[in-house]
Amino acid sequence: MDVRVGDRLWMKKPHPCGSREFLVLRVGMDFKIKCTGCGREIMLPRLKCEKNIKSVQRDGEG
Repeated sequence: MDVRVGDRLWMKKPHPCGSREFLVLRVGMDFKIKCTGCGREIMLPRLKCEKNIKSVQRDGEG
C-alpha cells in the first residue's frame, strides 16, 4: 500500500475519542499517526496499520 507522510487515513475502527481520521507523520517499518480528533500520536507496526486502513486521502486529491 502506498502511504506517504501528510496523507489522511480513514480507519475501519475509530479511536477511543470517536474519530476515524488520522494524519500520517512518519512512514517506515512503523507508522506514526496523529488522531485528528484528540491530537494523540500513535506508533503502530506497518502491517497492523495497513490492515486497518479503509481509505487514503492525499492533499491535492478530492
